[in-house]
Amino acid sequence: MISFLFFLSSGMFLGWSLGANDGANIFGTAVGTKMIRFKTAAIIASFFIVLGAVLAGAGAAETLNELGDINALAGAFMAELAAALTIYFMVRARILTSTSQAIVGAIIGWNIYSSKPTDLSLVSKIAATWIICPVLSGIFAVVIYYLIKSLLKVSRISLLKQDACTRVGLILAGAFGAYALGANNMANVMGVFVGSNMLHALPLPYGLSLSPTQVLFLLGGIAVAVGIFTYSRKTMDTVGRNIMQMSPMAALIVVIAQSLVLFLFASPNLHNFLVLHNLPTIPLVPVSSSQAVIGAVMAIGLIKGGAGINWHLIAKILVGWVITPILSALICYISLFVLANVFTLQVYY
Repeated sequence: MISFLFFLSSGMFLGWSLGANDGANIFGTAVGTKMIRFKTAAIIASFFIVLGAVLAGAGAAETLNELGDINALAGAFMAELAAALTIYFMVRARILTSTSQAIVGAIIGWNIYSSKPTDLSLVSKIAATWIICPVLSGIFAVVIYYLIKSLLKVSRISLLKQDACTRVGLILAGAFGAYALGANNMANVMGVFVGSNMLHALPLPYGLSLSPTQVLFLLGGIAVAVGIFTYSRKTMDTVGRNIMQMSPMAALIVVIAQSLVLFLFASPNLHNFLVLHNLPTIPLVPVSSSQAVIGAVMAIGLIKGGAGINWHLIAKILVGWVITPILSALICYISLFVLANVFTLQVYY
């Protein structure tokens, strides 16, 4: 058990990195427009991320296990650490990046080192979401923008009441987005440890209990919360002010759009409903909240003429998205070699 907890530390580090990086995507626009204080945003985001991780975090984990079934604890440790280090370097450079891309790159690095086959069709399926995610978020943002614009025109509410409604909307949408982030991205944080999980079920009052997997995801959710409180302020500034100056209403639209996208890719119930009715399904894949929020922000900027968008920063972020999986795979491959040949640890079977 002690060795398992030691190896689990890399997953906790990745959870911290996710909180530092992706926590900004939930409330960054609200904090950047000064509609919500950072401390309030951090508390709400932390609570609902943990809730989403525990109640619905297992949905997207299956896809990552299909990509690479990491069968040794030391190998899982290094895959998580490689992804975490990649995210940490990007956060230090103040570049919003994708935790999903980082863990996918790390798993591929493990596959290459262990001579395990990588399902290229599954890689293509996951990579396609890296394009679909920001595009879909942008479409949602445009639809919501015109819907709210029409609603305000018909209702003719005062600016003071509009401001109050926007603030409440940002809190509710942020809570929903945090839940969706926990449900969708906990697979990135703890998914590779599910197969080697040594934790026990946790009994709760009123006859309830958490399964070993839920306990694992609970620990990951707590690590994400710590990352939000300790290091997400800088990335919130990037989302909320540096990409494009936004009004409080635009901030609300961005949060709703990216929250919907995260939820669609994390809901087993929706997936099963579509399968049951022979409709096209949405894959249960961990997607990037960073990509979703960038897509929504850019869409709002473009329908307003595009003049206020910081294209230099957008280009920097896009380069970061390309570098992330490559860097993570490289770090993972080299580190596995060191673990196996210097520390003589079993990194695969």
